[in-house]
Amino acid sequence: MHGELTTLGIKVAASTVWEILKQEGLDPAPERAPTTWADFLRSQADALLACDFIETITLDGQRQYILAVIEHATRCVRVLGTTAHPNASWVIQAIKNLVMDLEDAGRRARYLIRDRDAKFPLLMDEILADAGIQAVLTGIRVPRMNAVMERWVQSCRRELLDRCLIRNERHLRHALREYERFYNRHRAHQALAQAAPLRAVPDPITDPSRIANLSIGRRDRLGGVLHEYSHAA
Repeated sequence: MHGELTTLGIKVAASTVWEILKQEGLDPAPERAPTTWADFLRSQADALLACDFIETITLDGQRQYILAVIEHATRCVRVLGTTAHPNASWVIQAIKNLVMDLEDAGRRARYLIRDRDAKFPLLMDEILADAGIQAVLTGIRVPRMNAVMERWVQSCRRELLDRCLIRNERHLRHALREYERFYNRHRAHQALAQAAPLRAVPDPITDPSRIANLSIGRRDRLGGVLHEYSHAA
């Protein structure tokens, strides 16, 4: 402001401008305030991905590590795979597959949020960078910085892993494919006004006679662990 006044030929001390703004309760330089994490997430939602590992144990006693990625804007989730040995080569191949899937789907991402888990190799960030995606690391022991991904992890545990006896890795892959489809195409999301990532909210039924004579069918997935309701044909 002091510079603009000077440009207009108005001579006034910078301290005077500061005093006037202070009296009016105005920040003399609001644009200098640091961008908060919440501001970053909101402003970049359309270009944000987030990923994380989930651990579970199958009935054969094997510990499995599930790697999943979620889009912030659409809440669409991709389960990249599961393995008992999440070594660097496995993670790198999963990330390469993700990059190819995003390109095929026409999705453009600029950032991928992840934690500092040692299972993520440094080469992973280089592969992402080559695809124009910058890896953004969360703070140490600050899961809220990856809240959208953490919320999906909780849903996956509560709605699938804690309710289903997983026999082995093959069975786990099948269960995850079913849950991914259910989550993306049917499950209602409060953050999306009860739509699903790949399903819009249908037009409301306004005809009282149709409401009084609804015929609803239920489709069970994974032996009844997941339920899908729809109008009967």
